[in-house]
Amino acid sequence: MGSLKVTLCAGAALATALCAPAALAHAADGGGVFVTPSSPAPGTDVTLRVPGCTEKTAVAVSAAFESDVRLGLAAGDGVLVGSSRVRTSVRAGAYAVQVTCGDQARRGTITVEGDRRPDTRPSAPASPVAPVHAGGGGTARLAADGAEQARSEAPGTAHTVTGLVLAGIAAVAVALRGVRSRSRGTD
Repeated sequence: MGSLKVTLCAGAALATALCAPAALAHAADGGGVFVTPSSPAPGTDVTLRVPGCTEKTAVAVSAAFESDVRLGLAAGDGVLVGSSRVRTSVRAGAYAVQVTCGDQARRGTITVEGDRRPDTRPSAPASPVAPVHAGGGGTARLAADGAEQARSEAPGTAHTVTGLVLAGIAAVAVALRGVRSRSRGTD
């Protein structure tokens, strides 16, 4: 049981070390209001997150939003969360987002991109179109086209880093288990 604890602690320490720079970079640019996605198109739904607010509710205001955004506490982590939609008539550019949290004003920025619109058309029918008795129906063509396209891209940097981290954790676990079993054999 001890090697399991050591393995989990080592994995948590490694994850903290890898994720800390990204978290600090994200916190430094927003001023306390985080908008996801930060560069939406007009008509796109966005989510706002405000960490560290002492209030249980707040309201976010921006000229880019269709209406004011009511924020409420998330699960129990003390982060206020809410969602809104970017106005379809808004022009491209940077817009301020302001949240009044008790006696503090939090600010953030949302950059609206004007050259793209969200795709409102469905990408594929929810069920096969005119299925035949043989089986595949309307999905047979999609399955044949998708098989070639599924492996067209190689794994990226994130996949490589994740694989290396998992391999390192596994190597540490195996080494610790081996040391522990050797120490029991000599007792």
